[in-house]
Amino acid sequence: MPNPVDTPVAVSAEIGGRTLTIETGRIARQADGAVTVTYGETVILATATAGPPRPGLDFFPLTVDYRESTTAAGKFPGGFFKREGRPSTKEILTARLIDRPIRPLFPKGYKDDVAVNVLVWSFDDENDPDLLAMIGASAACAISGMPWNGPIGAARIGKVGDEFVVNPTFEQRDQSRLDLVVAATSQAVTMVEAGANELSEDEMIDALFAGQEACKKVCALIEELREKVGARPAEFEPPAEDEALKERVFAWGDRVRELHTTPGKHNRRAVLRDLREEMLAEVTAGLEDPAEVDEVTGKAKAFWEALGKKVVREAILHDRQRADGRGPKDIRPIDIEVGILPRTHGSALFTRGETQAMVSMTLGSVMDDQRVEGLREPYRQKFMLHYNFPSYSVGETWPNRGPKRREIGHGSLAERALQPVVPAFEDFPYTIRIRSDITESNGSSSMASVCGGTLALMDGGVRIRRPVAGIAMGLVTDGEDYVILSDILGLEDACGDMDFKVAGTQRGITALQMDVKLDGLSRELMKEALDQAREGRIHILREMLSALQKPRSELSAYAPKIVQVPIDNEKIGALIGPGGSVIRKLQEETKTKIAVEEDRGLAVISGGYGSDMEAAEQMVRALTSVVEVGTRYTGRVVSIRDFGCFVEVLPGLEGLVHVSELASGYVENVRDVVSEGDEIEVEVINVDEQGRIKLSKKKVEGGDEEESAEDASEERPRRGGRSGGGGRGRGGGGGGGGRGRGGGGRGRGRSGSRDRARSRND
Repeated sequence: MPNPVDTPVAVSAEIGGRTLTIETGRIARQADGAVTVTYGETVILATATAGPPRPGLDFFPLTVDYRESTTAAGKFPGGFFKREGRPSTKEILTARLIDRPIRPLFPKGYKDDVAVNVLVWSFDDENDPDLLAMIGASAACAISGMPWNGPIGAARIGKVGDEFVVNPTFEQRDQSRLDLVVAATSQAVTMVEAGANELSEDEMIDALFAGQEACKKVCALIEELREKVGARPAEFEPPAEDEALKERVFAWGDRVRELHTTPGKHNRRAVLRDLREEMLAEVTAGLEDPAEVDEVTGKAKAFWEALGKKVVREAILHDRQRADGRGPKDIRPIDIEVGILPRTHGSALFTRGETQAMVSMTLGSVMDDQRVEGLREPYRQKFMLHYNFPSYSVGETWPNRGPKRREIGHGSLAERALQPVVPAFEDFPYTIRIRSDITESNGSSSMASVCGGTLALMDGGVRIRRPVAGIAMGLVTDGEDYVILSDILGLEDACGDMDFKVAGTQRGITALQMDVKLDGLSRELMKEALDQAREGRIHILREMLSALQKPRSELSAYAPKIVQVPIDNEKIGALIGPGGSVIRKLQEETKTKIAVEEDRGLAVISGGYGSDMEAAEQMVRALTSVVEVGTRYTGRVVSIRDFGCFVEVLPGLEGLVHVSELASGYVENVRDVVSEGDEIEVEVINVDEQGRIKLSKKKVEGGDEEESAEDASEERPRRGGRSGGGGRGRGGGGGGGGRGRGGGGRGRGRSGSRDRARSRND
């Protein structure tokens, strides 16, 4: 029902050194629950609404949608259409952060259609709206009147230096070794999502409980809002169970116990499915009404599922027996093949029990990176991991219509696990893409992607800091006894009270994801679980290193080669040329790709088979080098004028050879000496303040030396060649006087030619 608040109600508290304000009753008043959350100058709207249940559903239809309006940051959406379109990766991941902690707090059996929507309205570039979205969704559900056992609080914990920071700003997060998001009720942590730079288990536990304390403050604030509003969660009475039918189904328990340890996921599933069909046939025997048969069948299937969970949990707790016969700490057999795909830049097939991932790695240039746009300034993503979960991996069928939210979430977790060990772009100037295709799945496929990703990087010759392995853990407890499980199966994931995935190196944790269904989790239990996870992780690392001890010494022969050439920012225009003409020409001639990174002052050249990297590098260096007086070039005559010719000494860079610098003698017509398209050797004789280049051809040919010799002879006494020299001054012709041209005649001839050249130019 719509929020009954007639006047706005707001509550505030200081958290992380800033004021968190939650307000309701002013906006979206027809929603069951609606709040605005303000932190700094970041503002979000969160709503929660419920509709009638849809007939025939056997699951809880909760939809969570999180969207970022670019107007919040004073920006237009990128691309041709100036309107927000499909959700971005960041929006999908945030929606999952909201969904995971609030979903378990709805009562079992609740089937109403519930929609939680969050919209970012203002963004201050300091406070990430994802936390506000989680808090807002919790507050909206808390005041909606729905039967929801909240609230939950949310906090982000960073570690700058030796200090934990609550809700760090983006600037602080850049300096932090930890990025941990915690959701918790006032009693217990319910969800964790973390990336870290090899944090120890003890440091991670300290961070978790620091986050829980911050969440308690948020929970108290939401409770205060609920009290002021006067909202109370509705009482929900699940449909009464058919005790007689339940007893008949649970009577099959002994036979389920006999079969639940059948080796192999599909074999186990097949024999249990056949047994279920026997049970269904028995409980529906004698029923003639099709509607009654459907009703009894539906109830019996639900009881059968509950029976299966009960059998699995009892076997673990009482007998320490797992479905596949392992002990609690045992890791499934691991098989590894590296370099399995011949033309990829790196590859690995990682198999752990019945979970298998084919992981490939591709290296690219800076031009292959991903431009990421959002509320913050766009940035370039140079390392990415994409996770794919096809239907055949679990022996089922569904259409492949692009990555689902789960696939995006699992890929993000694996990417976060590997990011800390990937070399910095400054040291390894490649864009890196890892693709993980899950070919079999029986639990822990995201962690298989981490292990396979590490091996693919090493197979491709990427100098990672240290290998990373991942493991999925579980916990089963009855309140008095508990068992921590290493390397859980899909069945154990579904039946457990806590599941968490830990990835890291031998030194520490790089990623952690946790979902808890308990009302409380002690520090001692948390430490035991993380320590056991470390044991399993180290075991898996040993198996990985036995297959490939270190990164290969060379990159794949099929990987692109990359050369970085430092350039002055003032020379970028010369490299690119008018409308990009110069750089396009270079790329076409050398079959390479050339990108300019202005912020780093680099031209990055990349090329594969058939590319002429050496020629491209020489051309780039020549184009971006400073032209100095005395440097000689072989250039092409591109145009001819009366006063000289223009020579292209470098691609897109031309200089003038004045007519007086073409040859040592008088030049009547420039075309008598050069033609367009000729390649001639020239020397730089001057570069003016505007960058205009003056060249000389005659200096290369020794004209200046000849002139110097003639000038010197003019100073010596002459024996009779003077009149002849003078008479031939203009023409420089034959006769005895002509032979005496080394004297004044030659000098006057050159002087006259210069005067005429100047007159033509004037």
